[in-house]
Amino acid sequence: MKGTMQEPEVTLELARQHGLSEEEYEQIQKLIGRKPNYTELGMFSVMWSEHCSYKNSILLLKTLPKDGEYVLAKAGEENAGLVDIGDGLAVAFKIESHNHPSAVEPYQGAATGVGGILRDIFSMGARPVAALNSLRFGSLDDPHVRYLFRGVVHGIGDYGNCFGVPTVAGEVYFDPSYRGNPLVNAMAVGIVKHDRIVRAVARGEGARVFLIGSSTGRDGIHGATFASEDLSEESEAKRPQVQVGDPFTEKLLLEATLEMAKEDCVIGIQDMGAAGITCSTSEMSAAGHAGMVIELDKVPLREADMIPYEILLSESQERMLVVAKPGKEEKIKQICEKWDLHAAEIGKVTERNQQLQVFWHGKKVVDIPADSLVVGGGAPQYERESRRPEYIERLHGEDLRALPHPLDLADTLLKLLESPNIANKSWVYHQYDHTVRTNTVVAPGADAAVIRIKGTKKGLAMKTDCNSRYVYLNPRRGTAIAVAESARNVVCAGGEPVAITNCLNFGNPYNPEIYWQFKEAIAGMREACSYLGTPVTGGNVSFYNENPDGAIHPTPTIGMLGILEDINHATTAWFKQEGDLIVLLGRNLEEVGGSEYLAVIHGKVSGDCPQLDLQRELQVQTACLKAIREGLVQSAHDVADGGVAVALAESCIMNRERPLGASVELTGYFRADFCLFGESQSQIVLSLKGAHLPRLTEICNEYNVAMRVIGEVGGERLRIGELVDVSLQDMMDRYYNAIPEKMRIVAIE
Repeated sequence: MKGTMQEPEVTLELARQHGLSEEEYEQIQKLIGRKPNYTELGMFSVMWSEHCSYKNSILLLKTLPKDGEYVLAKAGEENAGLVDIGDGLAVAFKIESHNHPSAVEPYQGAATGVGGILRDIFSMGARPVAALNSLRFGSLDDPHVRYLFRGVVHGIGDYGNCFGVPTVAGEVYFDPSYRGNPLVNAMAVGIVKHDRIVRAVARGEGARVFLIGSSTGRDGIHGATFASEDLSEESEAKRPQVQVGDPFTEKLLLEATLEMAKEDCVIGIQDMGAAGITCSTSEMSAAGHAGMVIELDKVPLREADMIPYEILLSESQERMLVVAKPGKEEKIKQICEKWDLHAAEIGKVTERNQQLQVFWHGKKVVDIPADSLVVGGGAPQYERESRRPEYIERLHGEDLRALPHPLDLADTLLKLLESPNIANKSWVYHQYDHTVRTNTVVAPGADAAVIRIKGTKKGLAMKTDCNSRYVYLNPRRGTAIAVAESARNVVCAGGEPVAITNCLNFGNPYNPEIYWQFKEAIAGMREACSYLGTPVTGGNVSFYNENPDGAIHPTPTIGMLGILEDINHATTAWFKQEGDLIVLLGRNLEEVGGSEYLAVIHGKVSGDCPQLDLQRELQVQTACLKAIREGLVQSAHDVADGGVAVALAESCIMNRERPLGASVELTGYFRADFCLFGESQSQIVLSLKGAHLPRLTEICNEYNVAMRVIGEVGGERLRIGELVDVSLQDMMDRYYNAIPEKMRIVAIE
């Protein structure tokens, strides 16, 4: 028999080596009524890993709001969230992490992260129309960080560009906590007609099961369990081979999948991501309350002597599992042949027997209940011990009012503009094609991206966001701020926020302080999403983001989706015309806790994060959006990292082809530096023609929103009273050159 080996005896010690606890090993034996064999143990180990089962997070995730006016598929129901946008169309969108693979092989780790999230979208019958990302690294002064940064950006760009999806938005942050464990979170958005939505389900006695796409190799075996432990010397030694992506095959797979949906050929489709065939067969079967019989010797292999354990756990890329509608089997084969893809019939659905049975050259090698492997079935669910970290009280107690006053506030502004967290990120997004498919209306570099939906007046606004310093200092409020700011960014682009997806990046959940951070973050997300009306449609939990130097800052990345009923409402952040008035919505409370100013100028991450009044936040967003829809607004830019001074500076110089200066007066402040660089929430800088000011005032009064005219657009300098006087050219030199100058060192490394 091909691919034979002497399988090791299954013992408790072997189970522990597979990442299972003694209690979990005993539970497996109860579920299947016997001791598992080696192949079955491998299947349970990947499916019960944190990466696949969410065993340490699912109980808390269930508390998040999932219902909403636009929601068609709730979190956990399908491969991605699904939102109705009218005109018979829906948007599928999701964000996921590929952190550990990117830490050890940045190019392929990032590339296959993009490929995986795209498959989640088009497996639902949706054509991907946009990609986004959220990236976190250590200091760019570190050569290893520059290597990771370059590799990740290159991998994202190459895969997305070759596949043909525009990468339209994202965020890049640098902080020492990510030095040994970068974060690579990839998001994708797709459009699907309601009558072509495909579900991840298997049903129908005798329905044929196909594996389509690439051949199966040994890459990525135990990738799910590798992603479910800390990065350490021990884990590095046993790390799996990182998957290798092929965007050209993925493009063929996309077209074949969408054609099968159009021709009504399928009962269900699921991407083979983490845990490969094991995951797709068990999850689809469990979703349909069915079982499957799979014949592994019919799986196209690209490596010799592979055994069932390896075939079932392989995470080779660009593969799908398809359950065919009766009578459509030949059509599926014809479509795959047309697109030069494998279409191997590897099994059938068994509704009368809800077992997952796997055969290898006639021998049964797996016989377990399909739902025993999955969330909501046999997979364990835990709530871990939690404890508030001691560092929070210490950092909150620091008296920030005792900080020395900067001698030169203009120089302080320039230093903030060249901070990599604020500086222009075109070094990153110029490596991405953001215009392919010709739908991009607002490109990278604005508050949020906007794309048009062809054939309609509508558009989509989208953004990823999280200030992890805030979450570190105050997990609950910091996460609520991440939701609020991502919504505010979408509003500034002219969109109505409708739903979120999330990627929850934390350290080891068995550490009570880490688990407390996670619990608090979920609570903050629940409060903000409920209040702002943006239900959670799905996402990803990534634990174990730490290394021998410690855990990352907790980073619950928010991917926000907004709808523009009229694409003409799309709005950008930069000033448009000399003589326009500059208006500040919201209240400046001069809060510098957790700010970029505090970190860059004073070398501190301390204090408490800014306050957040969700009612005030909603009022500001509602007023801003109404003003945009009425055509009153020339530009809109939220106040975030670096405070109102940086927001004003960016509004002056973000349009590199036509920068415009401004003269501004800020009065009634307690401390000038706190007023300029504090990061109080629920503030937006608008510019508008003077004739529109009365109507804007009416709108702000209607929604009880504080507003004041603070200046006028014009000139070649940014003047803020007697505090700041700096030329556009000086600001542009710092803002646009900071990251390229750091990365030029790469050429000799």
